[in-house]
Amino acid sequence: MEKRATTNSNNNAQPRFHQRAGEIQAYGTVNHALPLDLEEPVRLEMTEQLNQLLADTVTLRDLYKKSHWQVAGATFYQVHLLFDKHYSEQSELVDSIAERIQALGGVSLAMAADVAETTQIERPPRGREEVPVQLSRLIDAHQVIIRQVRLPGAPCSSARR
Repeated sequence: MEKRATTNSNNNAQPRFHQRAGEIQAYGTVNHALPLDLEEPVRLEMTEQLNQLLADTVTLRDLYKKSHWQVAGATFYQVHLLFDKHYSEQSELVDSIAERIQALGGVSLAMAADVAETTQIERPPRGREEVPVQLSRLIDAHQVIIRQVRLPGAPCSSARR
């Protein structure tokens, strides 16, 4: 009598394709399981502001990469390297902001379409722009973020006086 190997479906190493399930936490909510000394309304406000900052920082990061890929002209090499350096720095900031949202029990924006819907930074054209225009666009994007991070801190700094 021939012995047949039996396979246990629980030990199957094959991927399961096309799985879908409900969300385990909705966007715009905070998880209550975390031991934080911050009340829920404070955490909700903080995660909302951080998600706005995240969307704008992701957009700025992507503007740097667009500029890196599309730069042309006499200063190509130096500007190309500079844009890539700033892209890398913005990538680190994106990760830090998203992790802070997670630490507060929130859900961070993660998809390009959601970022595009949320960002306050003007969308550039698909085509190539001159270096001075690229630089101006990047400065404008930085100013959007600077204005944003200064606003939430204003009440805190005036309360300390």
